[in-house]
Amino acid sequence: MTDKTVLVIDDSATIRKLVDTHLTPAGYRVVLAPNAEDGVRLAGECSPDLILLDHQLPGTTGYDVCCKLVEIPELRSIPVVISSTLRKKAYAEYVDLDNVVDMLPKPYTEQLLLMTVANALETAAMVVTSQSQGSAVPEVINQQSEAELAGSLTCFGLRELLDFLNNGRKSGVLEVEADRARIRFHLDKGRIQGVYGSGMDPDDIEKIVSQLPDSLSSLAPVLRMTMSGRSCAEVDGFVQLLDQKVLDPRLMTKLLRFQASMLVQLAFEQNLNAFRFELGHSQNALHKNLPLDISLLALLVEAAMCSDDPQATSGQNQSYVRRAIRGQNLDRAGLPARHMKILNLLSDPKSHAEIQRELGWSETEVRQVLRGFVMAELVEIRSQVVAGNFVVFEPNAAAAQNLRAELEASDNRYAGKVVRDKLALQLVLKRSIPHTLAFAADDDMACQLIAHLFSTSNPKAANVKRIALLGDADAHAIDWNDRVGFTPDDVLQRPCTAELLFRSMDRLFDDGAEQAQHETEAQENETQHAPPLSAGDSDANSPIATSSFTALPTGVEA
Repeated sequence: MTDKTVLVIDDSATIRKLVDTHLTPAGYRVVLAPNAEDGVRLAGECSPDLILLDHQLPGTTGYDVCCKLVEIPELRSIPVVISSTLRKKAYAEYVDLDNVVDMLPKPYTEQLLLMTVANALETAAMVVTSQSQGSAVPEVINQQSEAELAGSLTCFGLRELLDFLNNGRKSGVLEVEADRARIRFHLDKGRIQGVYGSGMDPDDIEKIVSQLPDSLSSLAPVLRMTMSGRSCAEVDGFVQLLDQKVLDPRLMTKLLRFQASMLVQLAFEQNLNAFRFELGHSQNALHKNLPLDISLLALLVEAAMCSDDPQATSGQNQSYVRRAIRGQNLDRAGLPARHMKILNLLSDPKSHAEIQRELGWSETEVRQVLRGFVMAELVEIRSQVVAGNFVVFEPNAAAAQNLRAELEASDNRYAGKVVRDKLALQLVLKRSIPHTLAFAADDDMACQLIAHLFSTSNPKAANVKRIALLGDADAHAIDWNDRVGFTPDDVLQRPCTAELLFRSMDRLFDDGAEQAQHETEAQENETQHAPPLSAGDSDANSPIATSSFTALPTGVEA
């Protein structure tokens, strides 16, 4: 809507009626004059913002009217648009007049009329000033300024960029480019308020529309219009209907949230080229009235729930584990607390089936939520061809951090944890007994702790392979029974690398497999020659296996 006044000077009643019919509904105040005399008089009375002037008038021309306007000081700066069927022949007469800003050839359409009037009003003052003073004008109005942040997305990802803006609580519009498409994220204090696209492939648009849930399917035409985020009469009409409570704002919010989630997924699936972030609040009417105030994580999970791919994140030999967070944003706005349960389970690698079994959810829901977390880079997929698991007890902070980094970058053929203190070790061992335990053998407190762990008669503890990590000490000079109460299965250099650890475990697995084969053969031989047990016989001395090591003594500190 606008409060601008347009004076129409034209001797044709049809033209005056047509202009009034089209400009008045658009919000303009239209004043009509059938001849030059009335036109100049009304211009002095109503001080219009723009004059739409016919070239051929009774007894005179538009050129003469323009000259009269220039002679009157209070009217000389009023911008004039000349309209004529003569086109070039008429336009040539007005070249030297400073107050003529544009031409409108007859006949014209409603859209051309509206566009010409709007553009003339937007640029008029600048054009009149430049023509009277002989100065240049810019090529575009509201010329795009230098962005506060811009660059290429070849060296880092969209998730990192959005996390950076979220952590900094920035408000503005982030635009990312992917081939011909551009996707815009409207942010307020780092949170996503709306996501819109332009230049998108029609097939991509129809694919998104086809995935609308049944509850929103009737709004498919609205989605096609709102996806681009244009500020047009139709969108403004929707906003007015929302203000008047004619449309259900909850339903429109669901539609905009679906739209945002699908466009975010599209951005994550495409090769992005460049980005541009402009600080400050945007002018989009829809998200100002219906802000989503949602996190990237919630949108990615919702996209996965709406566009389920049965083949995604459901491999037979895959496990999932939570990634180490390094500066990553954990904003969970809009994400159901139910879905965070999966993330809390993945401190250790788990298969899809294990997650489903622990939560009691459907296979589809587990797969969908996992896919969203994987896209958000909170969860990583690992191959489940893992021979065994391990725990490394390394009290030194720097050595522990370096080993963790190497393990993340490794081939992941073994899964395990690096812990630094007694409590962390207790928690890890309480969950499951590892195949291998490596410990800092030149640290007195660590040795005291490990000695206690293996002083139990727990048969499962006895089966754990033990690797001693030594610095400069000579392994042959150490009395291992005195130090930890047992002889380690292997001794490695401390600080240890992931490759050294994995090579040692390879050897231990090979030895264990060979020993297990010998034991199996021996048991088969015993079974063949042993007399059968009677119904009342039992082995009263068989040890009872517990699920974890015994608790650590309170006096032992790591």
